[in-house]
Amino acid sequence: MLTSVLSTYIHGTVQWAVLFFCAVLIGMSKTGIQGIGTLVVPILALVFGAKPSTGLLLPMLCLADLMAVIYYRKNAEWKYILRIIPTAIAGFGIALIVDRYIPEKDFKLLIALCIFAGLAVMFWSEKKGNTHNITSSRFYGPFFGILGGFTTMIGNAAGPIMAVYLLSMRLPKYAFVGTSAWFFMIVNYLKIPVQIFAWDNITISSVTVNLICIPFIFIGGICGIYLVKKLPEEKYRTMIIILTVLSAGLLLL
Repeated sequence: MLTSVLSTYIHGTVQWAVLFFCAVLIGMSKTGIQGIGTLVVPILALVFGAKPSTGLLLPMLCLADLMAVIYYRKNAEWKYILRIIPTAIAGFGIALIVDRYIPEKDFKLLIALCIFAGLAVMFWSEKKGNTHNITSSRFYGPFFGILGGFTTMIGNAAGPIMAVYLLSMRLPKYAFVGTSAWFFMIVNYLKIPVQIFAWDNITISSVTVNLICIPFIFIGGICGIYLVKKLPEEKYRTMIIILTVLSAGLLLL
């Protein structure tokens, strides 16, 4: 019975290996090494197909989100989360509307350009010493909210967007991880009904596969927590910037 359920997605050892590897990366990305999770999206899409892979990915993200929130529950900066959640939900709606009309490659290009533009604005404002003037704008947070909601609905690719937003706020590393964890838990759990009832790509078979991946998500989560503890503030920030740039670069491929 179990074999027949799993055979919908898994057809060999290579697929199991890829899935477990991606589960470790997801755990690491959610507990502190944000940006590395972007590697998971194209890998799963290549091995399992674009639409089925999103059904496999979202429950794993939700499990990792829960683990991160439990560990970093006291480190979130809620003012930043509340500033972008409403427009992130609006971004869901925009994504559902335009998904039918714009090719996936154009979405990826748009997302990558937005990430690079955000990084450029962040570096420019820090050099000029007017970071606060830009980030305190009434439109700054809502813009990233729309972009984050849009990209997470289209391709689970909001990690770099959120990284740019929180990096520009100069949050300490634990506040960075905690705030990101809460934001993604909220938006990812809101996406579940859409993917079950509208996209029909979360099934009993996919959830069964997800449950088998839990130990590997947990291992990745522990690795992420360890690395966050060991890295000094500035080195952590530099690492996140590098991973964000690499993530944006991958979207251009």
